[in-house]
Amino acid sequence: MTPLRAGDGSHVTETQPDPVRQWWTEFKETDSREIRDRLILHYAPLVKYVVGRMAAGLPPNVDQSDLASYGILGLIDAIERFDPGRDIKFETYAISRVKGAIIDELRSMDWVPRSLRRRARELEEVYGRLEREAQRAPTDEEVARALGVSADEYSKILSDLGRTSVVALDELIVGDKGDGISVLETIEDRSGDPSSLFELEEMKDLLGEAIRKLPEREKLVVALYYYQGLTLKEIGSVLGVTESRASQLHTKAVLRLRGGLRTAGVVVAD
Repeated sequence: MTPLRAGDGSHVTETQPDPVRQWWTEFKETDSREIRDRLILHYAPLVKYVVGRMAAGLPPNVDQSDLASYGILGLIDAIERFDPGRDIKFETYAISRVKGAIIDELRSMDWVPRSLRRRARELEEVYGRLEREAQRAPTDEEVARALGVSADEYSKILSDLGRTSVVALDELIVGDKGDGISVLETIEDRSGDPSSLFELEEMKDLLGEAIRKLPEREKLVVALYYYQGLTLKEIGSVLGVTESRASQLHTKAVLRLRGGLRTAGVVVAD
């Protein structure tokens, strides 16, 4: 992800030792609080990056400084749990942890109105049912008709949900043992016991298949947002649409995926 390059140590020349790598080695050997604090300061921009992306989908009464505080806790957890010997960049691992910490706190606040939660679940069920019946992704007209609303009302519903869909595809699928997997984690090399690995691989396959079934523009939005790290405004520029329209495409993609996975019998996080 381009926005994260400043923290990956790439600015260090070949003739200089990489201090970050040395910090990691020393921290894992000694569990030094001083070294841990150095790592926290070095990777703190990750928290700002995540908060900036998430804040766009939150009501104005949610304080970004609070989100940053929750994110720092996630960053600390990531630093303490990370294994530098694994074939995965720390930034990739940490983003998932930072998002998870923020999402957990927001869930405890229950800031999303229950009526919107019900509407989101209703839309997920409609998407899943229509896709199952037609064996293809339903059109906007078909979804609006199934909901019993006009095209304008359907568009407003998507806009309302787009402003509150902070969970999006993070912690999307929940396993029997409480394990979760998100879009970001489909590119991670996860470790664990064989049964957990098998379960996660199966969920990864289901999620990948669900993404492949998305309409092309929604599939592109998912790729640009979750894999390339673009903002909705940047995605709108790529697609030649407004940021609001890009947000609607993202919301539809999320609801289609969640609905399709529920239909397949997968437990999806609320």
